[in-house]
Amino acid sequence: MIALTTPNLYHHFLMYQQSEEQTNEPLMTVGELARRTGMSAKAIRQFEGLGLIYSAGRSEANYRLFDESAIWCVQVIGNLRSLGLTIKEIQQLVAVYLDRPGEPIGPRLAKLLDLAERRIEQRREELDRIQRRIREYRAANSAALAGRSDLMNDPRRRQAA
Repeated sequence: MIALTTPNLYHHFLMYQQSEEQTNEPLMTVGELARRTGMSAKAIRQFEGLGLIYSAGRSEANYRLFDESAIWCVQVIGNLRSLGLTIKEIQQLVAVYLDRPGEPIGPRLAKLLDLAERRIEQRREELDRIQRRIREYRAANSAALAGRSDLMNDPRRRQAA
């Protein structure tokens, strides 16, 4: 897991205004960042639009360019999404992370993970209710599901027969 608690990782979310010549880091396009991270180019553009990833500028052909820190950002976002956090929750977490660099992010992340778990539990309950309804429907309509009677009890079919 990629930790958000390392103090010197604060700068990874900041916008990089330096060019490739200034940093000696190779810059990559959205497509290359997508290939290197497994995230879609569309998602990367969305994350940049939401302020979760910052580009290092634009190429002469007006392509977005990213430095190596963007890989870390995409990995963190992907990891947080895989833990059930919403994009909005990630935005809130990043905002606090950037605005209050001295504040530990762990307790805030713990609260967001609690929310994610509650959503999962609610979804499980909902799916259990649906599954019970399916079983009840199957039991009540076994003959029709086997093709031995009219499933929908459609009055139009009775008139046509």
